[in-house]
Amino acid sequence: MTGDPEREFDGAKTILLLGGRLAVIRRDDIEGIAYPGLLDLPGGGREGDESPVACALRELQEELGLRLRPDELAWRRFYSIPIRAWFFAAALPAPRAAEVRFGNEGQGWFLMPPEDFAASEEAVPHFRPRVLEGVAALGI
Repeated sequence: MTGDPEREFDGAKTILLLGGRLAVIRRDDIEGIAYPGLLDLPGGGREGDESPVACALRELQEELGLRLRPDELAWRRFYSIPIRAWFFAAALPAPRAAEVRFGNEGQGWFLMPPEDFAASEEAVPHFRPRVLEGVAALGI
């Protein structure tokens, strides 16, 4: 990619730790979507000309009902394969899990140890090493 990743990206995902456990969404198991039924991270496609941070924060609110401040996203990295996407990481205290209000995309959400996600054959394959990278960057 030759453009500016701050302006030319397709979406954003967040590695969200709540009390040290990873927030995971089980993708819908329907025809026509990528990775049906697999374990996913909160996030999705960019809308309009929103920034990477705005995309990640909007998706967290839509999918898990959580409102985070931009400064709560402690790590970020851009990847261009398989799509141009930003990954963010945030670590919040365990009580914030009580604020989760699952949206209408996916089969449900749960918390799991990040290393279990990274080892799971049920996780979106290219997200597995990214989770470990984000968690390591958080120092957890």
